[in-house]
Amino acid sequence: MSRDLARGAATTDDRRPFRLTVLGCATPYATVDNPCSGYLVSGGGARVWVDAGSGTLAELQRHVRLDELDAIWISHLHADHSADLLTAYYGLLFADIRLTAPIPLYGPPGTADRLAHFLTNTGTRSPVESAFAVEELHEGHRVRVGELTLTSRAVEHGIPAFAVRIESAGRSLVYSGDTAPCPALTNLAEGCDVLLCEAESDRGPDTGEEQVHHTPEDTGDTARSARAERLIVTHVGRFVTPEQAVSRAATRYAGPVEYATPGASFTVG
Repeated sequence: MSRDLARGAATTDDRRPFRLTVLGCATPYATVDNPCSGYLVSGGGARVWVDAGSGTLAELQRHVRLDELDAIWISHLHADHSADLLTAYYGLLFADIRLTAPIPLYGPPGTADRLAHFLTNTGTRSPVESAFAVEELHEGHRVRVGELTLTSRAVEHGIPAFAVRIESAGRSLVYSGDTAPCPALTNLAEGCDVLLCEAESDRGPDTGEEQVHHTPEDTGDTARSARAERLIVTHVGRFVTPEQAVSRAATRYAGPVEYATPGASFTVG
């Protein structure tokens, strides 16, 4: 499916370089200086909130008001990637924001009903569609937001989950969401300028547990297999430091490796 979206005329300032800003990347809960997973992708006349984990709404407002967003994209419905949609709903409908149209929200199947389940406090279903124009992701879903093209692929996380490739003017960013290593992510990331890849798991190879995350070594393997130009390690688990995660990923990938430091901003391309 392909759609073109334009929420108002873009200004000259909107057309700054395609950038990734890290709002937070903690897992499974926020720390005092690091919200859960959330990113702002801006450029090409568009501003997209990618994942809305706990605490990211506050950080988002350092850069853009809720009513200035052009779209929201959610990888999966675990709380550390989606919980701030609940507070965003109240902000959009019941506070100081005057929303002229619902914000396009791209999320896994069941997103609207999940939000309504949490937000409804009476016998009347909360009007989530008044705040968000929800469109469910599916394998190969594609949408254009301003000059950004977002292509989603289903990945392996034990629940419906997606990775996304965001492209503009020949530049490309791929975000893994949460997933075990899988061909869908590697194929999506083929030749990308930046791979933003999770590294939560510190699982050993012989535990017998089902793997639903990347280890830092897996992250390096995915970047190498995809021939990514640059790797940014994110969503690092609690038992590994960011420095260790970067170092371990670098044993499997020869390109530049960085950590998604909260508040950091990266140019794509």
